Amino acid sequence: MGSAPADTDRPAHRDGNVLRWLGAYTSSMIGDNVYYLALSWAAVQAGTPSQAGLVMAVSAVPRALLMLGGGVVADRFGPRKVVIGSDAVRCAAVLAVAALLFATDPGLWPLALLAVVFGTVDAVFMPAVGALPARVTGHGQLARVQGMRSLAIRFANVVGAPLGGLAVALGGSATAFGLAGLLIAVSVPLLISVRMRELPADDKTAERTAWRDLRDGLGYIRRHRVLAPLIAAIALGDFGFVGPLNVGLTLLTDQRGWGAAGMGWVVAGFGTGAGAAALLLTVRGHVPHAGRVAGVAILGGSVAIGALAYAPSVAAAVGVALLVGLLAGLSGALCGALLQTHADPAYLGRVTAVAGLASLGLAPLSMPVAAAAIGWWGTGPVFVASAAVCGLGGVLALCVRDLRRAELPR
Repeated sequence: MGSAPADTDRPAHRDGNVLRWLGAYTSSMIGDNVYYLALSWAAVQAGTPSQAGLVMAVSAVPRALLMLGGGVVADRFGPRKVVIGSDAVRCAAVLAVAALLFATDPGLWPLALLAVVFGTVDAVFMPAVGALPARVTGHGQLARVQGMRSLAIRFANVVGAPLGGLAVALGGSATAFGLAGLLIAVSVPLLISVRMRELPADDKTAERTAWRDLRDGLGYIRRHRVLAPLIAAIALGDFGFVGPLNVGLTLLTDQRGWGAAGMGWVVAGFGTGAGAAALLLTVRGHVPHAGRVAGVAILGGSVAIGALAYAPSVAAAVGVALLVGLLAGLSGALCGALLQTHADPAYLGRVTAVAGLASLGLAPLSMPVAAAAIGWWGTGPVFVASAAVCGLGGVLALCVRDLRRAELPR
């Protein structure tokens, strides 16, 4: 494994240890994007549209149900081991389905099984990934690392879909699954080479049950003066953000007659703003008054979300989306860095799991709600209501003194 990384002020973007971790994370995320495109294409080819939709959605169930347990696993066994093991399992499962599709036409069942396996592994993978940055660099570099991580996600989103589409065009779903498996496989040796700060061994771990560890983690979060309101603010922000920027945006562009091209420009504006925020954090590395800035950014982003429904043209909508992406990207990265720096490392997996469950478990519920509400009341009132929910997260961040005064270490 090598020696643990020193807690120095070396800029993360010049730290080979951090760059190896970032390379592993980027390769894994690109593989994920290729995998989801391959799964979608294969499911559509093998079944009806409704069956394909069920296959795509089935992975969300074990991920949501097992996420908190995944946080316990990450804290018990260490995030490094869990991430390496998770990527190895995901790689093997995807390559097995690729080989099966090369050999025969098995129908939907292996795709559904793969989706369940992926969702189950994601339940332990995601908390462990969230707990890794604090182990690979010093606390003073965590804001920069969150910016680098956001850039990696944006890059993976831009590159992954075209790569998957090219693989499907050249060799069908089997080739795309094979490419996804290879990309995920690249992350394993890179992660093995990363030096990580390990926690002192806890002799009482074996005596405690996993249920006791989960209860201890939830109690730790509930009592924490920064983490408890921070996770609540993240949940409110995501719940008000996901509906309008997914289902709502599609319905808005359809009602305005902007077409697919117009929607593409609006989405590109959002992505550009989020990428700019990530780049800013990567270059700057430290943001003073992080808690206050995060609260103001959530509030500003919520106002922009409400304004998006009243944009008179595509150009205006792109400008508003650019602002939404910039503020949402800034608040998201700052909230992530605050979670990393204020959580006791021994609880970081469970803290990340609770925050992830709020984003991945609760926030997607807003999409069908937003779609139904738009059908009843129209886009304007629903966007404004969603913005109000999102804004409550900013209000909470600014009203809770300990969170408002929370700082990132230099």
